[in-house]
Amino acid sequence: MRATALLASAVLLLGAAAAGPAGGASDTGSGSRQEAYAGYLFTYFTGEGSADGEQIRLALSDGNDPLRYRELNGGAPVLTSDVGERGVRDPYVIRAPGGDTFYLIATDLRMYGNGDWDQAQRTGSKSLVVWESTDLVHWSDARLARVAPDTAGNTWAPEAYYDEDRGTFVVFWASKLYAEDDPDHTGTTYNRMMYATTDDFRTFSGAGVWNDPGYSVIDSTLAKDGDTYYRFTKDERGTGPDAPCGKFITEEKSADILDPDYTHVADCIGQGAVDRGEGPAVFKSNTEDKWYLLVDEFGGRGYVPFETTDLGSGNWTPSSGYALPAHPRHGSVLPVTREEYNRLAGRFGVRR
Repeated sequence: MRATALLASAVLLLGAAAAGPAGGASDTGSGSRQEAYAGYLFTYFTGEGSADGEQIRLALSDGNDPLRYRELNGGAPVLTSDVGERGVRDPYVIRAPGGDTFYLIATDLRMYGNGDWDQAQRTGSKSLVVWESTDLVHWSDARLARVAPDTAGNTWAPEAYYDEDRGTFVVFWASKLYAEDDPDHTGTTYNRMMYATTDDFRTFSGAGVWNDPGYSVIDSTLAKDGDTYYRFTKDERGTGPDAPCGKFITEEKSADILDPDYTHVADCIGQGAVDRGEGPAVFKSNTEDKWYLLVDEFGGRGYVPFETTDLGSGNWTPSSGYALPAHPRHGSVLPVTREEYNRLAGRFGVRR
């Protein structure tokens, strides 16, 4: 389906949705803006339990309230994939430098009616699904962008961050890597976080390993505060004596996006408040010095919000009084200007 007929929901400013002029911070990760932000656009999918659950939905915040959202397009998908596996999960939107171009990337994966997670990590797509827009309402046709090497069995939960020092986007995702002499991917391996760079989401550098702690990790996202990058990642191991924080979120920090050795900040984030968590989405308040972290309680409630006033502390408190869309799964939240907010509401309508 053409993206021009839908809003490819722009959201989660790449792991670091900054406050913008209204909050006194730069719009890290997506290019600076001159206008103050007036709200947030939430992009997400709802899961593999329904035929349209692995397509893109979006919601708009109640003004500048980062915890209360209303579904757009009557809660129906606003962007659907007709390429690759014809399912899209884990949508992520980034605003390019200059603020007038948006890229939406997502996992090329359809699990509805399938359920074979093992095979999805052996012979899954090696590509991202990409859309682009100049106004968050009219979008290009979907296209596949190959980023993973031949040894990869999957390309999961892609995100991106604009690295001002290098002057390029750093795109990162999770892949299981198999041996060169195992072309059918029959062996045993684990997910690592991979990366590549791009200027236009069409041509990419070769892929490299970004994070390999020696066990399976997926779903990284980034935020920047001052000169420090904070990386949030799901520990994919099963919870047990050897992995007490398995299936929960780990926080690390570094002064360089591509540092191979981030410093540990905290782990087990979400434990005690959610049964298990993945798909972290982090963004800064538009109006105050506070950060929010959405953790996807997969198999349960979907996204549950947490908050902190000190991004580097590793201490996250469950939020209260929130109203998220129905069954939101791994996605992103993007700060938007008043013009963008009104355009989205006017085009897709707001479910009251």
